[in-house]
Amino acid sequence: MAVSLKTGVCMTENGLKTKKIVGVCSSVGCLQVKESKKTFDIPGLKNEFKGREVIVSDQSGFGDWNFKASPKFTIHAQASLCVSKALRWWDKTLKPNMVEIESAQQLVDTLVNAGDKLVIIDFYSPGCGGCKALHPKICQFAEMNPNALFLKVNYEELKPMCYSLNIHVLPFFRFYRGAEGRVCSFSCTNATIKKFKDALAKHGTERCSLGPAKGLEESELLKLASSGDLPLDFLSRSASEERKQMEDMVLTNAIVPSPATIQADKIGFVEENAAVLV
Repeated sequence: MAVSLKTGVCMTENGLKTKKIVGVCSSVGCLQVKESKKTFDIPGLKNEFKGREVIVSDQSGFGDWNFKASPKFTIHAQASLCVSKALRWWDKTLKPNMVEIESAQQLVDTLVNAGDKLVIIDFYSPGCGGCKALHPKICQFAEMNPNALFLKVNYEELKPMCYSLNIHVLPFFRFYRGAEGRVCSFSCTNATIKKFKDALAKHGTERCSLGPAKGLEESELLKLASSGDLPLDFLSRSASEERKQMEDMVLTNAIVPSPATIQADKIGFVEENAAVLV
């Protein structure tokens, strides 16, 4: 008679002789104890473990039982492990013009170097149901507007930066455009997606900004620097870089008079003064 317990012991009993063999069941599966054909052989515990045969030898723990030296158990055990890694929804269907922001410095640099491009910052959280539902729509807008730049900010990973930027509602969006800086900001869901479409139509048209890209407000940069998300000397460096960009723009757009024009101006000045003297 064979008895098996899910979380206990397995027992085989010989009807002719009062011999009992006990084996502990493993967590993988219950071991089945079979009666040996020989009187004093150790019974075989049979199970499957990845299709391989395992030989176990044990000489202790049987009390007054008389068994042959170095008895052997034959164990077959089989186990399967299934690990499924679900794809993160915020990584699905991303487009080439969608960039994941990993630091405040990267965000500031990306905005400053964007030029006249429309930049849209998408603040989201992995646990936000509204963010998850809206994500496919944002990817569609990114595909339809390849000249725009979509920046994705994970609220959970960049909480100090989001606090400095006064982001307290999700999903939340900010639109930036060249020298104008931030042109609009709002929160929306699938039900109010029209706000996003209207902002995209209004600020997505081609234009030329007079001046370098502004990016974040100075007050926001100060908060980021005070919280340690930006270097303390960042403001001074950014101011000098902005002055240099303005100087380069002035020199590029300035009209330099030709030598002939300068000479004509000199002759006209002399003639005018001569007429006054006469």
